[in-house]
Order: sequence, then C-alpha cells, then structure tokens
Amino acid sequence: MTRGHEGKTAVISGAAAGIGQAAAVRLAGEGARVVIADRDNADETLGLIESAGGKAIAVRCDVSNPASVSTLKEAVERNGGRCDVLVNNAGIYPMQPFDEITFEDWRRVLSVNLDSMFLMTKALTAGMRGRGWGRIINIASDTVNLMVPNLVHYISSKAGVIGFTRSLATEFGERGVTVNTIAPGLTRTPGTLNQKIPGGVSNEELFDRMANTQSIKRSEVATDLVGAVSFLASDDAAFITGQTLYVNGGLTRST
Repeated sequence: MTRGHEGKTAVISGAAAGIGQAAAVRLAGEGARVVIADRDNADETLGLIESAGGKAIAVRCDVSNPASVSTLKEAVERNGGRCDVLVNNAGIYPMQPFDEITFEDWRRVLSVNLDSMFLMTKALTAGMRGRGWGRIINIASDTVNLMVPNLVHYISSKAGVIGFTRSLATEFGERGVTVNTIAPGLTRTPGTLNQKIPGGVSNEELFDRMANTQSIKRSEVATDLVGAVSFLASDDAAFITGQTLYVNGGLTRST
C-alpha cells in the first residue's frame, strides 16, 4: 500500500464502524494520522489501525452538537494542531413512512446528517484555507436519484449535502481546498444490517433486490468506498471539486 497521505491529519466522523471505519483504516494505512470523531466507542477502529502500525486517536463527539464539535476541535489542536482532510461521514437513516415522521424525527435526521457537516466544516477548515491545502469529503447517498419510500427525511438531508458541497467548493476553490461528495449505494454495514424496514421486507431481501439492479451484481461493502476517499484526499485530485461521485456498482448510470 502506498504512503500517499504521509504527514497529513484526517478527521473522520462516524468512524467507529461501517464506512467511516473502513475509510479511517485506509487513510491510516497510507500514512495519515487519523482522528476518529464518533459518539460511540471507537476501540475497534483504533485497534485495527494500531495493529497495522498506523496512528490514530478517538474523540467522543456528537457531531450535531456545537459544544461537542468545539471540544473535538480542541482535541485536534492538542494532538497535532491541524486538520488536512475532513471526511464528513456520520449519518443516521431511520426508515419511516412519511405519515409517521414527526417534526422531532425530521429535525434529528437533518441535524445529524446535514447540520453536522456545517458544524464540522466551520470548526476544522480555517487552517486548511490558511495553508492553501485541504480536502473535504462529504458522504451523501445515491438515494437522491432514486424513488425510495420511507426515507423522506434522509433523502432530503442527503440532497442538502450535495448542495452544500457544490456551494462550498465555489467559495473554497481559490484557497486550495477541494470539496467533493461520495454517494454510496446501499452498503452492508452493522447499521444497515440491523435496520428495521417497513413492510416486512428482510434486510437480505433488500440487499438482493438492489444488487440485481446494479451493473455489478453483488452487495456493496464499506471497503468498496475507500479507494474513492483516498483518491479525493490526495494531490492527484487537486483539480476536482464540487463533484458528486456515485460509488454504487453502476446502479446510478446517469444523472
């Protein structure tokens, strides 16, 4: 494995498991010092990184809470003092029919999935702009282009992520900071495997249905996404910004 991120510090939200964990392990394996920001225990991710000789710290953080994000910023400053790569990955995806979604449900999903990206970016990117180099990678979802039921709040939040990315890229481009989105398909993670699906559909049945509509007919796993994360975090992606990269086995063939 190359060491293309040597000397960089990457802050990754929601990296205790799933896609965030896979991204953290990949970037650490390529030389980055990783800061795991998660409200859950991240010992498993730390163990995977450290057993492979990588460097990481974990900070308990509710990325939808301004005070908690401020505490994260202080921890980053104490432990290296900079953020070169920010991966805004944390998110929730409760499946609920629209008639069952309360305003509190709506606000919780928007807060975790979209407000968090504002808070994290606001807190951690001043140094990037000052140094004239930085990478922001926001995780959205290919559901923004699909007619998927029971996810109105989730899909709305992820559409907002794409808009946030495009607008921010315009503002940050002259300061050497790129801002891009990765939109995964349905990915096998502990969270999605335990998701309660309305209508009595099993998780495995849903995975099979999605795989059969893709060009690559197998379920997506978290490691399918980390190559895209690594590339967008690299110098090779210096002239790519404001883009949404769909990593979903060919489910989304055009936009």
